[in-house]
Amino acid sequence: MNNHWMRRQRRLGYVFIGPSMIGVLLFFLIPAAYSLGLVFTDYKFMNPKVGFVGLDNVTRMLHDKLFYLSLKNTVLFLVAVPVSIALGFVVAVILNQRIYLKKLLRALYFMPYITSGVAVAFVWMLLFQPKQGPINGFLRGIGIDHPPGWLSTTTSSMFAIDIIWIWFLMGYNMIIYLAALQEVSPELLEAAKIDGARAGQLLRKIIWPLVSPTTFLLLVTGMIMTIKTFGIIQATTQGGPGNSTTILSLYVYQNAFRYYDMGYAATISWALFIIILIITVIQWIGQKRWVHY
Repeated sequence: MNNHWMRRQRRLGYVFIGPSMIGVLLFFLIPAAYSLGLVFTDYKFMNPKVGFVGLDNVTRMLHDKLFYLSLKNTVLFLVAVPVSIALGFVVAVILNQRIYLKKLLRALYFMPYITSGVAVAFVWMLLFQPKQGPINGFLRGIGIDHPPGWLSTTTSSMFAIDIIWIWFLMGYNMIIYLAALQEVSPELLEAAKIDGARAGQLLRKIIWPLVSPTTFLLLVTGMIMTIKTFGIIQATTQGGPGNSTTILSLYVYQNAFRYYDMGYAATISWALFIIILIITVIQWIGQKRWVHY
């Protein structure tokens, strides 16, 4: 009777996970296997002739200067993740206190994350406008005669993209941290205060270690999301000026849908997958040193 009940429960579980597994098979596993096959071909969109080229696409990628520039820009783009996490944590700690209009402030900080990426891009394009934008207008008002060109120059464009991405992610990080801070025991904080702990010590020695699993989660998901993202860059700079904001995900998109070189785009996308996997494994191993469960 007990075995029959267990088999029935197992079959019922398969029924519930079946639609999700079909979705994973149709929209992830099969396309992933197909793209892996494209790596070894010279397939171009609208060209019926497909030839086997072996590792030629891999060799081409390893000698492609634009690939390495895109890799460098991706690394610079990833800098925004820890910065947004740090700022999100600070804002969460502040908004977790008894302050006026904190619910409204929480909503305002989170709003960018649920806003359309294209809308966000166009707003920041106006803010970063070199001659008439309000940011450079403010900088000139405080005595800076030659403010940055932001999105219009190769030296500052990636920095400007990082600012946009930090602003975009910070609200999400804040909300997740707020949920984690609700689990911090008030009695523990009160006991530390009675023992003479100051605000800075409470933050470093108690609160930060207790929310370290949340930090690890945000770091892993933020890195993966950032590496895959290209919509904001496509809407603001399209990878320019001079490929200074072309990251790997955008380079994949350009090769696939601008030049229709599907074989080479698949090669870069698998290189991107390997990079994400390596970063995730490094984070998973490193978290044993600083994450406290």
